[in-house]
Amino acid sequence: MSSTPTVGVLLSRVRVEEKLLLQELSSRGVETKVIDDRTLVLPTEKRPDLGVDVVMERCIQHGTALYALSVLAGWCVPTVNTYETAEICGNKLLTTMRLVRDRVPTPKTRIAFTPESALEAVEQIGYPAVMKPLIGSWGRLVSKVNDRESAEAIVEHKDVLGNYLHSIYYVQEYVAKPGRDIRAFVVGDETICAIYRYSDHWITNTARGGKATNCPVTPELGDLCVRAARAVGGGVVAIDVLEGAEGPLVNEVNYTMEFRNSIDTTGVNIPAKVVDYVLEVARAAVPLKAAR
Repeated sequence: MSSTPTVGVLLSRVRVEEKLLLQELSSRGVETKVIDDRTLVLPTEKRPDLGVDVVMERCIQHGTALYALSVLAGWCVPTVNTYETAEICGNKLLTTMRLVRDRVPTPKTRIAFTPESALEAVEQIGYPAVMKPLIGSWGRLVSKVNDRESAEAIVEHKDVLGNYLHSIYYVQEYVAKPGRDIRAFVVGDETICAIYRYSDHWITNTARGGKATNCPVTPELGDLCVRAARAVGGGVVAIDVLEGAEGPLVNEVNYTMEFRNSIDTTGVNIPAKVVDYVLEVARAAVPLKAAR
């Protein structure tokens, strides 16, 4: 391998984030290969010959990302993020259990497996509660449950959706927000920046209309987010933090993070930080490649 690795960018389509990452790679003269996941065919019995030294994963569908990373991990192809990080972050229960394991504060949660036990789980959490699908993003199918009647309606709907994942009920305490929450960006072992996301709605995702302003990264916030990132396998992740009455709580960790609304807001060149890390991963893998 040359002194500058060749970077493969595995993507579904070139959105704003992918365009910014590709521009950053190009500005450095890094040889880059775009890998379209819609046409990708990966062999399982031999190391995929992609002609790259590291793969940056930017798929839209979680399943596509997860299984492509699984094959690449099986053949020791360096990736950002890793299969482990994608598997954990793509499932809210697995994320919660990693956070609990590493003593990272997170909202109180109950898991149930039948409609009857789901209603009991909501009662144990107390009203209002939040019901979420195990796998999903952008705040879709997330419901605030204010009373028993609404809990019964939501459970009934989930029970007839058909997908077995909807029969696993993830119930979380509702954490009252001061009209905002925090999204922090971790690259490697550094919390590089953070934003406040403001909304009149209890769901504050910028994809759902939330407004972003800069959030100073205090030592406490930076440490909390790095600990959360390490708990799920590390890499390049976005941490969603709720400001609870007794202190901050890590709500979710996102592994194919969106950042278009956070560059100007924070003044941090997020694509440059990500590319720095990707190149570092590629170079660190050279001894492993030489040893095989």
